[in-house]
Amino acid sequence: MSLDFVFGLSAVDHGNTGILVFVCRLSKMVHLAPVPDTVTGEHAARLFVDGVFRHHGLPETFISDRDPRLTAAFWQTLFQLLGTRLHMSTDDHPQTDAQTERVNRVLEDTLRSVCAAAPCTWSKRLPVVEFALNNAVHASTGFTPFYLNGMRRPRVPLTLRLGLETRSLRKQVESFIDTRLDVINRVCDAMAIAQDRQKEYSNKHGRGNVNVFKVGDLVLLDTRSLPLDTVSSVGSNKLKHRFIGPFAVLARHGASYTIDLPKSTKTQPTFYVGHLKRYHDPQGPAAPQTPQASSEEEDPTPRNETQPQTSSNV
Repeated sequence: MSLDFVFGLSAVDHGNTGILVFVCRLSKMVHLAPVPDTVTGEHAARLFVDGVFRHHGLPETFISDRDPRLTAAFWQTLFQLLGTRLHMSTDDHPQTDAQTERVNRVLEDTLRSVCAAAPCTWSKRLPVVEFALNNAVHASTGFTPFYLNGMRRPRVPLTLRLGLETRSLRKQVESFIDTRLDVINRVCDAMAIAQDRQKEYSNKHGRGNVNVFKVGDLVLLDTRSLPLDTVSSVGSNKLKHRFIGPFAVLARHGASYTIDLPKSTKTQPTFYVGHLKRYHDPQGPAAPQTPQASSEEEDPTPRNETQPQTSSNV
């Protein structure tokens, strides 16, 4: 099982600004849990027990990035006691956890679409988004996570229409069903668009990413792996801005680059090349200015401000 955080979402009533994403590496089943940006390893472990363990038991291994919330002593100790190993992705090759990152990209794109009109309601729609993700055919398996995990297809609200006899009850239930179906359909449509975008993105920015930057180049930074306080400190919101910047490249370290982040950010400034893209000035290069003479010394050619007048006697 892999796990990762998505931060930068709009704050809701309970103070949650992010999502803890659990992904089964075999069936691709997803479980989502809203979290505050102050979430700790202990809190994350409790969410795993409450939302995943009680349904599926313990996985043999965990894959995660080197998020400090997932490398805390408590987290390591907990899984050691439970007999589960926690594997951390390396700093120079973060694709170890690429599966969860791909789910996060689709998840964020889906949330942007579904919650664009009311960003503060994303947590209420999280269960429907989770259902839609698990009931969608996965490109790498050809099956839905629901089917691979339980060898069955879950009932959807549409099946509740059968067997309703009382006319008033039927009307109420159908209204309830129509509302839920509308949300599910919108989520599915948004997922399809997001998956197409991510397929395009993966082709351009996956393992085959050939971007090479030089010291001094201006680049944009992908906000998806940044905590909320970092994104907020540069005046951005992850539901609105996928990239922030531009920032100057200070140094190259193999497939990673150190960039000139503002001092107000609270994160390390070195990022894998897949999280960066070249900045293109939307106004293009500035046109060269033609120097204009400001004195006679700059322009030795005498110049008359008025045309000489000729007198004529007619």
